Amino acid sequence: MTHENRQKSQLTAVWVKRAKPKDKPYKLSDRDGLYLYVKPNGSRLWRMNYRFHGAQKTISFGRWPEVTLADAREKTLQARRRLADGIDPCEQKKLDRIAASIAQANTFKAVSDDWLEKVGLEARAPMTIKKYEWQLGLVMPSLGRRPITQITPHEVLLALKRIERTKKYYTACSVRATCSQVFRYAIATARAERDVCADLRGALVTPKVVHRAAVTTPREVGALMRSIEDYDGHPIIRVALRLLPHVFVRPGELRHAEWKEFDFERAVWTIPDHKMKMGLPHAVPLSRQAIAIICDLEHDEALSPYLFYSLRATDRPMSDNTINAALRRLGYAKDEMTAHGFRAMAATLLNEMGIWNPDAIERQLAHVEANSVRRAYTRGQYWDERVQMMRHWSDYLDDLRGGATILRPNFRHRGP
Repeated sequence: MTHENRQKSQLTAVWVKRAKPKDKPYKLSDRDGLYLYVKPNGSRLWRMNYRFHGAQKTISFGRWPEVTLADAREKTLQARRRLADGIDPCEQKKLDRIAASIAQANTFKAVSDDWLEKVGLEARAPMTIKKYEWQLGLVMPSLGRRPITQITPHEVLLALKRIERTKKYYTACSVRATCSQVFRYAIATARAERDVCADLRGALVTPKVVHRAAVTTPREVGALMRSIEDYDGHPIIRVALRLLPHVFVRPGELRHAEWKEFDFERAVWTIPDHKMKMGLPHAVPLSRQAIAIICDLEHDEALSPYLFYSLRATDRPMSDNTINAALRRLGYAKDEMTAHGFRAMAATLLNEMGIWNPDAIERQLAHVEANSVRRAYTRGQYWDERVQMMRHWSDYLDDLRGGATILRPNFRHRGP
């Protein structure tokens, strides 16, 4: 078949492969405006000529053999469809290239970093930020470099299953929730259209809820308080162990307590927002017992800004396992009592007393109301009751430590 006849026919893969370079560039036409542009250096490029609003234009589809004849015809068909819809294929190609560039810049890691920065500006507790960073670090090897718009539910599931295979079921579920927050942030900032983590509900093993161990009966609490008084370890640890039942804050909040946060004249300890789990400042009324225990410390801010400094360095707080280690030394196993268990102990017994408003107890535990309107309304409420409650609670602990018999009220209706 002559070259002239080939120009009137559709190209074949064989003809494309056999196309030889000449002194000048030439074209081998296919159909629908598609042609192979053969350059003197031997390169072969796929192009298509078309008219848009009366102007002659050319679009390139790439180089052979990376783009085959079949590929070039498919691209030509797509371009023709766009023309039929009134879209200029060349302009669309530029937009697609820009979108791809943006997608490559908006990787999962880039969006995660932006989200972490936003969360940090919201004054979340450093411990919370550190937890988010650790959780996201677990999936970064798999997802970090991927454009967030291209990540599929299956990809996220595979990353979470790797965590799950180590028997860390709670961690896997928690990481899914954190990733979901990143995707929702990407949606809010116009960098994604959907949260793929939503498709994974029910795909992971549901972890068994394990409540932190705590003693919650008056007899057990009395025995615990007597054991604490007999603690013969380091004096700083003994003071921390004695104080925690009276204030029942989170262990991390106790460890990071600083002298400047205490107003002993007003008998109040004000914990700043950046140290609180929910990022809101918290005030703790101090009973006379709590103040007396603090006064047993043999140092002040001249030695360390912290009440309970590390035994290795006075510019750092004690380690997070110190209180639990002290409880183990007292003979309490980890399934019997923990540092965090003092909160459950106080919540249980204060509610059982039946004389305190449950909202006041929740306020003292620094539990944040889910409803933002209600939270704003109740933030300053119950202070007087909380002051009375904390005084009563310290007296109650003293009675239990002394072995007093505590009578529980019987609220059952008595008939005539």
